[in-house]
Amino acid sequence: MSWVAVVLLVYLLLVAVGVISNGFKLATAEHALTLFEFASNPIIALIIGIIATASIQSSSTVTSVIVGLVAGGMPLNIAIPMVMGANIGTSLTSTLVSLGHIEDGVEFKRAFSAATVHDCFNILAVLVVLPIELLFHPLENLAGYFSTFIRSGSAVDFSSFNLLDSSTKPTISAIGWVFSTFPNIWDGVLMIIFGIFLILLVIRSIGKLLKRLMVGRSLEIMQRTVGRGPLSGIFAGSVITVMVQSSSTTTALIVPMAGSGIFSIEQVYPFTLGGNLGTTVTAILASMAFTGPVAILAFQIALVHFFFNFFAIIIIFSLPFLRGIPVFLSEHLAKLSQQNRLFVLAYILGVFFVAPLILIAIARMF
Repeated sequence: MSWVAVVLLVYLLLVAVGVISNGFKLATAEHALTLFEFASNPIIALIIGIIATASIQSSSTVTSVIVGLVAGGMPLNIAIPMVMGANIGTSLTSTLVSLGHIEDGVEFKRAFSAATVHDCFNILAVLVVLPIELLFHPLENLAGYFSTFIRSGSAVDFSSFNLLDSSTKPTISAIGWVFSTFPNIWDGVLMIIFGIFLILLVIRSIGKLLKRLMVGRSLEIMQRTVGRGPLSGIFAGSVITVMVQSSSTTTALIVPMAGSGIFSIEQVYPFTLGGNLGTTVTAILASMAFTGPVAILAFQIALVHFFFNFFAIIIIFSLPFLRGIPVFLSEHLAKLSQQNRLFVLAYILGVFFVAPLILIAIARMF
């Protein structure tokens, strides 16, 4: 019965993430999507990718939109930084999930560190890969080479194949119907608040259950799957993310385990990177819906998303002086958040909204 309870709580966690996503869409989606119109250079495009994804809370949605925009004529030199920005924006969900441990200082420190290691890696990946791409265009060229050979003129729309949506959509829709009785915009805001409250409730409950259940054979199986080593962790994160088609959900599931002490930050780190790889499948599926010459362009930007994450992992993990930076930064951020809980709010608003908006304002001045 305890394991049944864990499954139900995980389901509620997925629902909570979906409710927050829908709430953001209702409250800010129209404004977030109009940001794409301001993408006049690669740096602004990068920032727009961050803000749009953080606002909508779905990198899958944003990258699918970008695929459509490329098919409609958006230049690749603008779309490529935008998908990189989507990688950063999607990591906000796991940071919100870490708030479920905020009452326990030790657990919160572990959870916040596990959540922000995703942010730190994605930011580092952009800092390393984006300058190389802007100068030499390796991702664009490599993706272009493969897209011209793999794609034909036929279209097969796989974009509706989403196990996560099919299992949680009825419940999320029912919750949305309840909040639809409130005035416009406020329904979205209240859904966000409800989703965060549901996450806090679920994480508290699932943390207690996992502590009791994850002993002996159960812990050994999980350690073999996720915690054996970097390659095993990346593979597990990739497979789970492909199944649910949401890296936000994958990282949100691992954060409570880190907070409860089941996994260390070193074990969570590669698992979240696997989530980065797995989430690229959504854009690839979305690109299959196009025909003709635009099909090649749509598939090309989807492959750029995959190659960006793939090569970022190889580059950062192969260089010892880069590999430890995300863990070091996330642990330092966790210490600051443990000392002052207001730092968490400042971090979320600063990294995902305020700093990007300031950078857009500065970039548009030149």
